[in-house]
Amino acid sequence: MGVTDHAALSTAAPNLSAAEVRALARGLYGIDGSVRSLAGERDQNCRIETPDGRRYVLKISNPRERVEVVDFQVAALEHIAQVSPDLPVPRVVRTLGGGARGTVALAAGMHAMVRMLTYLDGIQIRETVRTAAQRRSMGRELARLDRALQGFSHPGATNDLLWNVSAAHRLAGKIDGIVNSHRRALARVFMARFTDHVLPRLDSLRSQVIHNDYHFYNVLVADDDRERIVGIIDFGDMLHAPRVGEVGTAAAFHMDGNAADPFEGPAQFVAAYHAALPLKESEQEVVADLMATRHLITALISEWRSARYPDNRPYIMRHNPAAWEALSLMADLSRAQMRDRLLAGIATPGVTP
Repeated sequence: MGVTDHAALSTAAPNLSAAEVRALARGLYGIDGSVRSLAGERDQNCRIETPDGRRYVLKISNPRERVEVVDFQVAALEHIAQVSPDLPVPRVVRTLGGGARGTVALAAGMHAMVRMLTYLDGIQIRETVRTAAQRRSMGRELARLDRALQGFSHPGATNDLLWNVSAAHRLAGKIDGIVNSHRRALARVFMARFTDHVLPRLDSLRSQVIHNDYHFYNVLVADDDRERIVGIIDFGDMLHAPRVGEVGTAAAFHMDGNAADPFEGPAQFVAAYHAALPLKESEQEVVADLMATRHLITALISEWRSARYPDNRPYIMRHNPAAWEALSLMADLSRAQMRDRLLAGIATPGVTP
């Protein structure tokens, strides 16, 4: 189990009042405005809006978060701004003293790091009607983001993150805590698929820094064009890992149990990604497994976290029902069947550049 990420997930997020947040933004950044709380798992996130309409996101990190991890996220955003300035990601706002972050004192003698980012306007994809064109746009934009992050490195990129499909085996101990016997059996099936068939191959796959949380809450589209991506947000789960894990993670959110073919959405997404940034044959072989693994770790982490923090249960459990549904839909399929259905949109599967 990852010690550092486990500590952050096991420690409540900061809970400053709106007045305290406003004073913090004014003191650190010289920016004064109204405060609105935003959802978050480990951190406290707030939107600051000035009287003239400028908006920012103030992020108060979990007190157990490591400095190098925060610096890694800042450095990644600044790297993207340099190498691919047209990518719609937040920009880092410097403190009055020119720093990339500040600190704030919390209760019980604890301290937390503070960052400010620009606020991106747009509609969260979760609030829109999904279409094939929109899924393809998401695939292409993630490929652009991954291409921009190629070659970027930072000491904090080795963050020991539980939300990492490539390290799902560390969550095996959480399975026994699942009360429902059917779900417990499902979890064991997919954990065995990961440990037996995927884990031994991971070291041979291409790795880089990845976003690792590219889903309907973290991708924004234009109000007048629901297929045009105008924002990619929440870089808090970034890490250095196999690139195909990024694709499997993102594809997982496109499964739809109400669709005639639950694999149609993920297949459209993966085909668009592959057309822009091709997957090698070895990556194609495991991408469906990693899609299933994302559902598995979503189920395991959310069950554990919601029991620990019932006040934040709606946020923590927002993906839980879909994760269990997806695992049920895939339970009767072999690994080869899952792979072929996910790669149905790739014209010529096999060795690619």
